[in-house]
Amino acid sequence: MQHGKYRFIVGFLALPLGLYALFVIWPFVQSVYYSFTDWTGLSPEFEMVGLDNYRRMLDDDVFWKSLWHSLTFAVVVPLITICFALFLAFMINIGGRRRKGGPAVSGVRGSSFYKIVYFFPQVLSIAIVALLFAFAYNPDSGAVNSLLRGIGLDGVQPLWLGDPDLALWCVMAVLVWSTVGFFVVLFSAGMASIPADLYEAALLDGANRATTFFRITLPLLWDTVQSGWVYLGILALGAESFAVVQIMTTGPGGPDYSTTVMVLYVYQKAFRDGQAAYATTIGVALLVVTLAFAALVMRLGRRERLEY
Repeated sequence: MQHGKYRFIVGFLALPLGLYALFVIWPFVQSVYYSFTDWTGLSPEFEMVGLDNYRRMLDDDVFWKSLWHSLTFAVVVPLITICFALFLAFMINIGGRRRKGGPAVSGVRGSSFYKIVYFFPQVLSIAIVALLFAFAYNPDSGAVNSLLRGIGLDGVQPLWLGDPDLALWCVMAVLVWSTVGFFVVLFSAGMASIPADLYEAALLDGANRATTFFRITLPLLWDTVQSGWVYLGILALGAESFAVVQIMTTGPGGPDYSTTVMVLYVYQKAFRDGQAAYATTIGVALLVVTLAFAALVMRLGRRERLEY
């Protein structure tokens, strides 16, 4: 069984690792290299400028705003999404009333229908979701202000995306709405795999629903929650935040850079301003932030694995 084991392993790993190195690792290496140049992204000629781009980045007020907004996305969106998804998944699977002659734990009535409803936003492209909410947030004819007028709150008519204090929160709300359904289904699958005997024993000992959630459900689901947190953070720092900000906001990134995130700033510098070298410098900073975020979540979330 040991004969030729390593040749067998290398044979399977060589191709995928080679493709990963070519299409993932090598572009990162190129980005770091170009960040030390004055490359415009169009001309084949460029010169090495050392750390000039990094010095410029540290003195760039818009960069610091975009960094703060990206960090806000990475903290707020996963926190709200995961907490909301855990609550909904718990109600769907365990939070229902005990029915006569039925199992000790069960979900609310119509739980299968709720799973479909919650998952529905995942069927829609993030671009479509962003467009729909951009129309809904319109201060004159949008659904949100129309609803406020309909219930008699004519004096409460925010500008939403036009208000620098509200715009970022409006965009994050869209991201939460579009991603929470996926995690409801994911956490529901994890909860369905937890033996019902554990809940029955806890209920016989006098535990209520909140106790069973924090003492049984959450500890046994912790690995899934931690992975979901990292995944959501990467989405919030990357493509998802770029899409909603690019499509929904004025500028994009406005008003007054109040919704500019790092990935959008990279795009603007590279394709709008023709400053590819500076854009790759910001991209390198985004890479560092993403890796640091993932490492921090994995470190803070480390705990003894529970088996059942």
